[in-house]
Amino acid sequence: MTRLHANQTLGLILALFSLGYLWMAFAIPSFPLPRPVDSDAFPKALGLSFFVLSVFLFFERPETPPATDKVAFEGTWWQRPTMQVIATSLAIIVYAFALQPLGFVVASVALGFGLSCLYGYQRWVVSMIVSFSVVVSLYLTMTKALGIYLPTGILPF
Repeated sequence: MTRLHANQTLGLILALFSLGYLWMAFAIPSFPLPRPVDSDAFPKALGLSFFVLSVFLFFERPETPPATDKVAFEGTWWQRPTMQVIATSLAIIVYAFALQPLGFVVASVALGFGLSCLYGYQRWVVSMIVSFSVVVSLYLTMTKALGIYLPTGILPF
């Protein structure tokens, strides 16, 4: 019997988690009035996507390790992967607290733009345009098309 590599082990764990999530998603009751998109559609789609991605992870081939055991990291201290994970986690926590007072649009644009700068993307105008357009399109889709309330914060709309 062969041993599972890390991607296969993680893929199995995530697949089991996604199956549990799907089980709970299918337990959501249907809305009594006919609607084009019911309240259980998004959780079911999310759980199915999660399951498919975990299957892809299971069958992904692991990378071959480099010839040397220790690879020297070149870059500043804030570009180290560990620091980027810590900074991203802190940014998401700040985003969660800033979402209500600043609003969805302002907080989300700040998060997207800030993280792209943190990860080293140097074209700031492009980053701001992309962050703003994605966030505004999500905001308009959620509030106007789906009727979901998102905090407006400091903006008047």
